[in-house]
Amino acid sequence: MGKKDPKKSVKKDSQLVLRLDKEERDAFVEMCKDMDTSAAREIRGFIRSFMKQNREG
Repeated sequence: MGKKDPKKSVKKDSQLVLRLDKEERDAFVEMCKDMDTSAAREIRGFIRSFMKQNREG
């Protein structure tokens, strides 16, 4: 049996709800599928990158 990836064991306990145009959302989800990723993964990555670029100090 393999070792567990510590990143995968982190329990996510919060949600961010947003509203956007259905066609835009559907196109984004489809593009993510075509790129073998998920919309949630890409949005989390955007948030992390945005925070890293805009942190003070």
